[in-house]
Amino acid sequence: MNLFEFDEAYRLKYGRVAGLDEAGRGPIAGPVVASAVILETPIDGVFDSKQVPAKEREELFRSIHRWGKVGVGLATPTEIDVLNIFNATKLAMERALKALGENLDYVLIDGKYLELSKPGECIVKGDTKSLSIAAASIISKVIRDRIMKAYAKSYPGYGFEHNFGYPTPEHKRAVEKLGATPFHRLTFSSVIEVLDESMISDWKKHGYISTERYKAVLKKLFKRFKQRKLM
Repeated sequence: MNLFEFDEAYRLKYGRVAGLDEAGRGPIAGPVVASAVILETPIDGVFDSKQVPAKEREELFRSIHRWGKVGVGLATPTEIDVLNIFNATKLAMERALKALGENLDYVLIDGKYLELSKPGECIVKGDTKSLSIAAASIISKVIRDRIMKAYAKSYPGYGFEHNFGYPTPEHKRAVEKLGATPFHRLTFSSVIEVLDESMISDWKKHGYISTERYKAVLKKLFKRFKQRKLM
């Protein structure tokens, strides 16, 4: 069964179907971006975004917008720190569904264990099985990569333009050398290693981070301190 036929089986059973996928659960910097896509026309080349070269992703991005309906939502590094990455991903997906602005009967979600406000189901490795999920993965990846390239200009030295916030050895070394930025996910282990209470207090004082985020990071710092004392 090809990707289009996979979705067609769900449309025949449920009605109007959208695919949902995200980009950016694994990085230590930047937002998580989710996309919801209704695609009822086959498009050659649409597949898991990680397996599609960047130039082709850009071309497919335009084709998906032309032939399908697209909604995009994101969760910021602040929301990731406050809510945790799992709940922030759900928030981004709910925002993508809202942005789609279409009446849906069923949602196909890449992954597992995610329950959203719309009826649907999770499909493990869905971006290799479902056309609409694969299309959503391409939309999310292209948008997130563009965001990270833009932030590379504001935060030079971290390699955001090519590591896209993922914890590569180069990126980790940059965090150790230059310190973290508010664009990093401050509660993530590779980042919190370089933080201390005075640093985040200073960020809060100057308005770089919110009170809610400050509390979330401080809680994680104290937890880490206690664990080290017990070792």
